[in-house]
Amino acid sequence: MSENATLKENTAATDTAAAPAPKPKRPKPKSMIMLGEQTNALFENARIAKENGEKVGWSASIFPQEIAETLGLNILYPENHSAGIAARHQADPFLQECEGPLGYSNDLCAYAKVNLAYASVLNGESNVELPDGGKMIKPDFLLLTNNICNQLTKWYENLAKQMDIPVFFIDTCYNAYDYVTETRVRYVRAQIDKLIEDLCAFTGKTWDEERFKKIMEISQRNSYLWERANNLLDRKPSPLSGFELFNYMSAMVCNRGKESSTAVLQQLNDEIEQHIKNGTSTFPVEEQFRVSWDGIACWPYLGHNLRTLKKHGINMVASSYGKAWAIEYEDLDGMARAYCFASTNGDNATTMIARRIEALEKFGCEGTIYHVNRSCKVMDCQMMEVQRQISARTGIPFTSFDGDQADYRNYSEAQFETRIQGLVEVMRQNKEAISNG
Repeated sequence: MSENATLKENTAATDTAAAPAPKPKRPKPKSMIMLGEQTNALFENARIAKENGEKVGWSASIFPQEIAETLGLNILYPENHSAGIAARHQADPFLQECEGPLGYSNDLCAYAKVNLAYASVLNGESNVELPDGGKMIKPDFLLLTNNICNQLTKWYENLAKQMDIPVFFIDTCYNAYDYVTETRVRYVRAQIDKLIEDLCAFTGKTWDEERFKKIMEISQRNSYLWERANNLLDRKPSPLSGFELFNYMSAMVCNRGKESSTAVLQQLNDEIEQHIKNGTSTFPVEEQFRVSWDGIACWPYLGHNLRTLKKHGINMVASSYGKAWAIEYEDLDGMARAYCFASTNGDNATTMIARRIEALEKFGCEGTIYHVNRSCKVMDCQMMEVQRQISARTGIPFTSFDGDQADYRNYSEAQFETRIQGLVEVMRQNKEAISNG
């Protein structure tokens, strides 16, 4: 054996010895497996219903879905679907198609751009390859509220015109006050009553008041369990990495009125409680800082967000985003009131500030990260003043970064890392000041 060959062997042996062993993957929790099964069932049931000649709808994410659930309608959710495409890094061909051949503006919501391009494929007008094989099947009608965003109104109007289908719309208006007036409750309630009448006529379904009461009970139970799971992150250290709750949002966005969500969320609560009992956490490193996340998740870069925060021991334990679907009410009037007040984009700055300060105190947050989401300009507009006032009142530092909920082109990894580094320095100084009295 030559000297060179021996050297190569020794070097290889050294390299092998130096290479760190791959970290074993954490087994997927049972609640996540159940969630995956629920999502598959949602799309599969819609496909079967379509094959059987039943009408299938698409819906805005904070539409009162208990109505469709009572009627036994199969409903799919474009916002949730677009988020999934973005998170899997499959959005680019849809964005290019929407801004190119379809002629839409780059400034539009990226969820809308992905969905409008997807719909054009279903409508035989585009040839973009569908990465999921077309499981978001072509709708026969649309369900719309503008409580989350007024751009949804134009998005759905375009879908309705493109596919020549009806859109059933509930107008909730912007909340100028930090409460919902009785006049507005009556305004929205009248629309809900008309919606039920029109949906029954269009789909051939029959309204069952007893079933509606049962669906409302399920929905309220799910809201309670979702809120509880979020609130359990107030423990120190948190039993969960806060980003993980983003994964469970589909149970509330797409399946609020289903008992399958009750099973998923009960399992999630049980798993979090087990972590609390065992003194363990799914956050993979020592929790050095606790922060609040404001704005929609930056789905194309969720992995980079998490890795960067983990590097500094930052756990996101509170979010204004996921809790938007914890909708509480007791009857139809209460439903009208709750859906008026469900989303940040429908609330005034006073309400936004009060809710966020309450969360910062409850979860012991030492900082806030604001996602300046290019798709969500209404939220961004208020966010600038909200973050200024909250920091002035609480003394809690914040940082912001530019990103997007589905358009990967509007994000800089270097900017995110630099902004987080700056926040860490301020949070550390604050800790040291407290420690030194």
